[in-house]
Amino acid sequence: MSEPQSPHPDVVRALQALDGRDTEHVFFVACGGSLSIMYPAKFMLDQVSAKLPSDLYNAAEFTHRAPRRLTAQSLVILCSMTGTTHETVAAAKFAREAGAMTISLTVDPESPLAKASDHVVAFEAPYTTGIPIDAKNSNYARIYQIVQGLAARYDGGGNMVALMDSLDALQSVIDRAQGVFAPRFDQYAPHFAKQDVIYTTASGASYGAAYSYAICVLMEMQWINSHPIHANEFFHGAFEVLDDNRCYILMKGLDDTRPLEERAENFLLRFGRPENILVVDAAELDFTGVVPEFRGALAPLVFFDTLWTFAYRLADLRQHEMMTARRYMKKLDDY
Repeated sequence: MSEPQSPHPDVVRALQALDGRDTEHVFFVACGGSLSIMYPAKFMLDQVSAKLPSDLYNAAEFTHRAPRRLTAQSLVILCSMTGTTHETVAAAKFAREAGAMTISLTVDPESPLAKASDHVVAFEAPYTTGIPIDAKNSNYARIYQIVQGLAARYDGGGNMVALMDSLDALQSVIDRAQGVFAPRFDQYAPHFAKQDVIYTTASGASYGAAYSYAICVLMEMQWINSHPIHANEFFHGAFEVLDDNRCYILMKGLDDTRPLEERAENFLLRFGRPENILVVDAAELDFTGVVPEFRGALAPLVFFDTLWTFAYRLADLRQHEMMTARRYMKKLDDY
């Protein structure tokens, strides 16, 4: 029997720094794709901790809103892949000025964000090297370790051993999921590649993946109009645009909000056309090795990685480069 795996050393050090500290509130702060991982992290913390209330903020709004609950008893968790997102760097400095403890996730431990923070947790991202990574080394994996560590520290709960075992199995789940979804992606890509508008829909732990896919993939990298729609908010106005032509990507996860996604699916297929509704359902996948209690939390990472493949198929058909075609991002310095 293999030895239980420990959290990443950076996570261990950051959690140890909480010894003797009275933490009353957690803030999850970031922008763009980094903000998307904060949704499932907060979802997990809400479900495992009775002692730690939390809020989630866009980094610039965090500093401008200046929540009064931000005090020396706060913990602020931030993320920026490169560590150069200036709004997130400013948020880290703002939090420290209030006396809060800051933990920042970034691929570069020498980045401006790292230098502006109390503690740095490094992760890997394929976008910086072009080399595929093991999902257990992703920002999702690191932030989940932080959350489970917080639950253990302040509630006497959490299940770090099961989380680490599940993360170790995650890449195999993703690899198998690619094979399951590949025929569906082949079927839908030619039609979706012609669209000017594609909506993404999800709820719970998966909402962040829908947010990221709409904002950072379809809009940023393919210039396709999009918007992430919460599966229940869909019924409070957004469903009025559904017709025979509108295209949706629906993510059906495995957490406690799955019934919300099932309700949205039923409506989409009732009033839309099946060829316009791409459904990726985690229940179809083989999660062998992932402890059941963490399948809902890890499903969003499976969605994101597999749908990234779908995005590249759209890019090839549209003849629109994924990573380099930009009008403004990284082209301008004065915005």
